[in-house]
Amino acid sequence: MDNLKVLVVEDDPNLGTILSEYLEAKGYSPTLRIDGQKGYDEFVKGKYEFCILDIMMPIKDGFTLAKEIRKIDKEVPILFLTAKSLKEDTIEGFKVGADDYLTKPFSMEELLARMNAILRRTQAQTTRKAGKKQHSIGSFKFDQDHQTLLIGKKTTKLTSKESDLLGLLCNTGAETMEREYALKSIWGDDSYFNARSMDVYIAKLRKYLKADPSVEIVNVHGRGFKLIV
Repeated sequence: MDNLKVLVVEDDPNLGTILSEYLEAKGYSPTLRIDGQKGYDEFVKGKYEFCILDIMMPIKDGFTLAKEIRKIDKEVPILFLTAKSLKEDTIEGFKVGADDYLTKPFSMEELLARMNAILRRTQAQTTRKAGKKQHSIGSFKFDQDHQTLLIGKKTTKLTSKESDLLGLLCNTGAETMEREYALKSIWGDDSYFNARSMDVYIAKLRKYLKADPSVEIVNVHGRGFKLIV
């Protein structure tokens, strides 16, 4: 993890400085910006490998910034910092592509543990992508290597988690994809927040697959999901 480039966007100058100094002491290479617009401008300029974003910021909030970052880079890990612990905010964060959440106040040790967990998951996902195959799903062609879903002339670019989830569903075949297995395989653990995140990604996959009415992801009560073709 040494010299990993981390973009920190936090409008509280004291917390931002403490975060940056701590990360630098731990071998990271942090850059601090104090509002969402400055954060976006910096992300566009630099090649960042991790983003720590406050949600409540002037000019441009963290949710908006995350959406704009995801348009540029679908893979870079994003950790949100928030003063709220509302379930709605958490779900909104996952919808815009967050990898995890940290509620203020928090310890620097917890921040580092969350970052390391995200980075381990990211590395595991990269490893799993090696040697992936193409799948036929009804009228769709799913290329897991390139994370694309093709039907007719329409190609949808999937995020890494969407692709991993759909790949698990394809590989499970007629069997049920167990929730716990999917969560541990893709997110690294089956915590409440990761479970809610997976539900968001399942909803996105269902939206993509609506183009072929014969394809459906169904809930298997108390167990998980099944891909019906």
